[in-house]
Amino acid sequence: MSGKDTGHGTQRLALPGVFTAEQAAVTAAAIAGIQRADGAIPWFRGHHLDPWDHIEAAMALDAAGDHRRAAAAYHWLARHQLPDGSWYAAYADGDATRPTDRGKETNFCAYVAAGVLHHYLATGDEEFRERMWPVVYAAVEFVLELQREGGEIGWRRDPDGSACDGALLTGCSSIHQALRCALALAELRDDPQPDWELATGRLGHALRHHPECFLDKSSYSMDWYYPVLAGALRGAAGRARIEDRWPEFVVEGLGVRCVSTNPWVTGGESAELALALWAVGDSERAARVLRWIGHLRAPDGLYWTGYVYADEAIWPRERTAWTAGSVLLAVAALTGDEATGAVFGGAGLPRGLEAEECCDRS
Repeated sequence: MSGKDTGHGTQRLALPGVFTAEQAAVTAAAIAGIQRADGAIPWFRGHHLDPWDHIEAAMALDAAGDHRRAAAAYHWLARHQLPDGSWYAAYADGDATRPTDRGKETNFCAYVAAGVLHHYLATGDEEFRERMWPVVYAAVEFVLELQREGGEIGWRRDPDGSACDGALLTGCSSIHQALRCALALAELRDDPQPDWELATGRLGHALRHHPECFLDKSSYSMDWYYPVLAGALRGAAGRARIEDRWPEFVVEGLGVRCVSTNPWVTGGESAELALALWAVGDSERAARVLRWIGHLRAPDGLYWTGYVYADEAIWPRERTAWTAGSVLLAVAALTGDEATGAVFGGAGLPRGLEAEECCDRS
């Protein structure tokens, strides 16, 4: 297995006003300190693990050059994948024997494709890519069982196996990105997946043109920027979406509200917005947003989840691996990390079969 220790890859993660290379190394080491010996990365020790945030933290470790620990996180997923290709939504402290939510969320399961492609691009590890392909394949097949007539994908299977009503715009945007990564992995194997191509195209069409397909979560900032971050909207359309609700969600000098109605800015949403800004070519404003959330950085290199500015109070009193991971990934994109740029920039990822193409071929 190829691998490096934390800190060896952080020299290029210096971004003025955000952190130095040495501070980036401290942040990466703090994420590594949360990781269990078996590879699991809970939010923080004693809290739960969910697969989506586990993968985001693993991607950050790869961006920081700690490929050994990142690979361990993916091997944890491989060992604990359920027979239907899914994972449970939450595990107590990352202990696979103690699931605390036996529901199965589609965006949590799909995201393994983005993480596996990111790790492969960061390391060139062919053995890893081949070992993880069956994991990705099974996860994608599980997710696509919940695709609906309009192209959207239901957000969850309940513990009794029934599919929940409704699809989430944020979750489906993330799934769309993950499906494109899965198609890229299939191309690397010369293993065409035409059903995935069609499903990806249908989902992208729904995200761009049919907001009525999704549950109304418009008060959440993730629903605002995620179609841009995950690549469903780019160019002029992506920039217009960002500008449309900027005053509603952005608190100048502090960060991004999680919910438009609450006086609460959060580090994860702020870093993800920065990544979305980078993706549409606005690196200057992306760096500015990252500088704003310096007030959330703790001495141990992790980041507080959020700040209630009406009360001038840090809340909740927690520092999560995924918040720190989102900052590292945003900085990695801004400073030219190729693997991060490929997965989040998306220029070289397959787009799937667009709905208009389907009509032309019918």
